[in-house]
Amino acid sequence: MQPYHKDLNMQRRDFLKTTILGTTALSTTNSIYAKTNSPPYRVAIIGHTGRGNYGHGLDVVWKDIGPARVVAVADPDPKGRAAAAKRTQAHKTYADYHEMLVREKPHIVSVAPRWLDQHRDMVLACAEHNCHVFLEKPMCQDLAQADEMIAAMEKRNLKLAIAHQTRYSPALQNARNLIQDGLLGDILEFRGRGKEDRRGGGEDLMVLGTHIMDLMRFFGGDPQWCFATVRQNQKVVTKNEVQNGNEGIGPLAGDEIHAMYRFGKVSMGYFSTHKTKHGAAKRFGLWIYGSKGILTTSTGAVPEAYFIDDPSWQPGRSGVKWKHLTSEGIDKPEPLNDPRHHFGNCQIARDLIHAIETDVQPKGSMYDGRAALEMILATYESHRQNASVTLPLKNRQHPLGLL
Repeated sequence: MQPYHKDLNMQRRDFLKTTILGTTALSTTNSIYAKTNSPPYRVAIIGHTGRGNYGHGLDVVWKDIGPARVVAVADPDPKGRAAAAKRTQAHKTYADYHEMLVREKPHIVSVAPRWLDQHRDMVLACAEHNCHVFLEKPMCQDLAQADEMIAAMEKRNLKLAIAHQTRYSPALQNARNLIQDGLLGDILEFRGRGKEDRRGGGEDLMVLGTHIMDLMRFFGGDPQWCFATVRQNQKVVTKNEVQNGNEGIGPLAGDEIHAMYRFGKVSMGYFSTHKTKHGAAKRFGLWIYGSKGILTTSTGAVPEAYFIDDPSWQPGRSGVKWKHLTSEGIDKPEPLNDPRHHFGNCQIARDLIHAIETDVQPKGSMYDGRAALEMILATYESHRQNASVTLPLKNRQHPLGLL
């Protein structure tokens, strides 16, 4: 799949022209492009206890990545820093991540906090020190920040992998092959929902919706436009309802959100979230409706994925049975498990190293992270304009700040 704003091949040719001197200038000890006879990759971890902590295991993943060695961890909280050092077996600790980057010269950095208000500054610091990045999702607060982060990484031909674990699922690769082979026929609809728990609405859209938006693109490519409505207590949201979200999310509004997207050919996508009275977290996932059947999947590196070859979409009437889709194939036992996202994180870390050594983009790249964020913010931009909006968005500021 191509990055959202530029053709990948053209982009890489541009990078090679503009960064060849910078790449050549990397010292032998600080370069991880050598594939043989090189020391282990030096990995540093940025966390922030009490403000996003270490995300979903982005600190401990490196213990099971053979060519990687954690050299340091940075965390301004003394107790959290000590615990992280013990957990990751880091040799050194720092209160200031800027100092860590200067002194330790890592090759790869896990930017682990969940809180979004720190992602932009942390990634820019990593880029300044020629560090590749494994970043917790969502990418950041708004598109202006995302553009700045990508520009800084592009300038030095650095790689950034976003923590969208589902994209790395062997079962989902099988699902995409199934669709490409035509078992579902023409893809007519994507239907996604958030967890719809206490965060239902804007927070759900930002924190969990990023997975669903990424999955829609994984199967359907880039959307062309978005039309959406945002409501609070069943009334249309105005600037009076906008507030700062939890965990550094930035501007937030709505306890009920409905968005519609146009993909290629005849495919439409739908995403909804609200604070539900029943079944919180039970519907979180993506449904794909084709002219020959349905595929449904949860999220994660080892998701629950099922499909049915029933063009009526009514298996109760047709009597057709659902088939389980696993990493091994159709109706075969699933040998994998993913406690606390560890398997998924290992998949991402290994793929990031492969991307660095072969100068390709990770399977879940910074472009994919930005594209998912763009689909999220398109809901607010459409609501602001009370009209459909074309993607990519012309407005790079947060739409809720312009209501």
